[in-house]
Amino acid sequence: MIIKVLLIAGTLALGMLLRQRATGTNLAVRRLVGAAVVVLGVIAVAFPSTTVWAAHLVGVQRGTDLLLYVFVMTFLFTTVASYQRIFGLERRITELTRELALRAADDIRR
Repeated sequence: MIIKVLLIAGTLALGMLLRQRATGTNLAVRRLVGAAVVVLGVIAVAFPSTTVWAAHLVGVQRGTDLLLYVFVMTFLFTTVASYQRIFGLERRITELTRELALRAADDIRR
């Protein structure tokens, strides 16, 4: 039962984090989450029994299932963050292209 609450809370938190504009705090949180995932990954590889212990702690039967849940959440976060970044870059390229076209048109008139 605890895993359901954690997964739902994680999904909501990631959704809120990704919805916000990129700020210094937002970037810092993303970096801290990324660092935590790396550290937890190293711990899971170095001490495999900790995944089973953590899984039982949150109400999952196997450590591999818990790792799968974490992997899926990380994948979703990365996918949505990449989509937002690409969308923002496309918007900036469009604005720059418009600006260059207006400048070129202004130069032609002169």
